[in-house]
Amino acid sequence: MRLGGWNSSKHSVSGSVQSLRILIPTRKTRLFVISDTNDGHLYAPVLEEDSSTNHAPCSEPETFFSKWSPPRYLWRGLSVLFIEGQVIVRTLKGKVHWRNTLQQLKRVGPKSVGVCLLTAAFVGMDFTIQFVREFTRLGLNRSVGGVLALAFSRELSPVVTSIVVAGRIGSAFAAELGTMQVSEQTDTLRVLGSKPVDYLVTPRVIATSLALPFLTLLCFTIGMASSAVLADSVYAISINIILDSAQRALRSWDIISAMIKSQVFGMIITIVSCARGVTTMGGAKGVGESTTSAVVISLVGIFMADFALSYCFFQGAGDSLKNCV
Repeated sequence: MRLGGWNSSKHSVSGSVQSLRILIPTRKTRLFVISDTNDGHLYAPVLEEDSSTNHAPCSEPETFFSKWSPPRYLWRGLSVLFIEGQVIVRTLKGKVHWRNTLQQLKRVGPKSVGVCLLTAAFVGMDFTIQFVREFTRLGLNRSVGGVLALAFSRELSPVVTSIVVAGRIGSAFAAELGTMQVSEQTDTLRVLGSKPVDYLVTPRVIATSLALPFLTLLCFTIGMASSAVLADSVYAISINIILDSAQRALRSWDIISAMIKSQVFGMIITIVSCARGVTTMGGAKGVGESTTSAVVISLVGIFMADFALSYCFFQGAGDSLKNCV
């Protein structure tokens, strides 16, 4: 029989009714009642005890912080800063995979020229239509070239080029590293003794930071050329007037600031994309989410950095157009 809690039972032995009442605490214990042949009394030896009984001392009570873990968006956001610090330290120490860097430089630079130049040409023609249309009514035809040159050098060329690169290169970086992460290829690199930051992240950051300034200069040149051609062919404003006005308005600092901006934008694009890629979870769905978030965060970072840099570079009242009127 199985006894548990405070139970009572009666047993019959050799025709005479004898009552045995056993009171024990609630405990999972197997008891077997047998008759003692010597004195005829019943006894109940304990033969086995439930193995699930826990005799260990009580553990300490769990607190809130023992169960708390940081939200996913928090540690993925902090990973951007962590990877950025690692890239800077590894670059200063010379721990750069130069062969991979050259491959990424070829991918970011020459293979992105076509789409960047095409975008810059149409953006330049769009702005020419708006500027020439309004300035002609005011009799400020000689100021059109200067306004276009300042707009392209300070804002349009670095921002438009970075947006194109973020959509083309940033998404590719996030997808590649995300796929490597979910397929455990990054763990294979660690087993082989290679650090993923040295082999995967640092070459991409260096390549993008070097390629974007040159792409920005090309986009500036093509944008101004398309604007001058459109102004001459449609609005009868000579190309010489456009170029002379641009030369009078531009200063060396305008070109230097555009290159600095594009370099900063390139670092933002690559670090954000690589950070989202190496922290990917959830298989193919996670790769898609990381790619989308990498592009969105990169664009927001570009606009925020553009505002901060423009505020630092161009303060006070400007006098660049006074020679173009």
